[in-house]
Amino acid sequence: MKILKEISQLDFDKTRGLIPAIIQDAETNNVLMLGYMNSEALAKTQVSGKVTFFSRSKNRLWTKGEESGNFMNVISIGVDCDNDTLLIKVNPVGPVCHTGADTCFEEVNTSNEILFLSYLQDFIDKRKVEMPEGSYTTSLFQKGTRKITQKVGEEAVETIIGAMANDDENFLYEAGDLLYHLIVLLAHKGYRIEDIVRELRKRHK
Repeated sequence: MKILKEISQLDFDKTRGLIPAIIQDAETNNVLMLGYMNSEALAKTQVSGKVTFFSRSKNRLWTKGEESGNFMNVISIGVDCDNDTLLIKVNPVGPVCHTGADTCFEEVNTSNEILFLSYLQDFIDKRKVEMPEGSYTTSLFQKGTRKITQKVGEEAVETIIGAMANDDENFLYEAGDLLYHLIVLLAHKGYRIEDIVRELRKRHK
């Protein structure tokens, strides 16, 4: 569990002992629900690793999922600039809302697949730093620019062949290889996939 800011400075008095806690899915970035915590609820959340609120209707501490089993496992806890609101990122176990919905705002909590590219970039960047033996990515970094650019070119050709042959399965497979090797090249040159996004956004404007 990551604590993103010193939570001992939280101002519970400003809000009469309860502060709002925004719960966000750590993977999808979707907002799941809003609850309230007093100092005891926050302390229990930190110790247990499961989100615990102060229930205003039950007038007691309430761990989300204590009855349904749909716990919310804490990944990080952040505090806003005024020290009176929490942002808690979680991995939810099952639906969040008591109605059975994914979120308390009746939204489907699905992942935006494009976000995986940032995760993949992080993974490749980590490989570049750690250079573990036996890793294909490590071997590319070790061989340098010539080898990496060669692989980008090869995968580009394979992608074109798949497209021209109307072989959709092969086309997507080779396009995946192309994108992976392009991200390796970006990392090798000190850039990220987000730098390409910024360039495209600039052109779009």
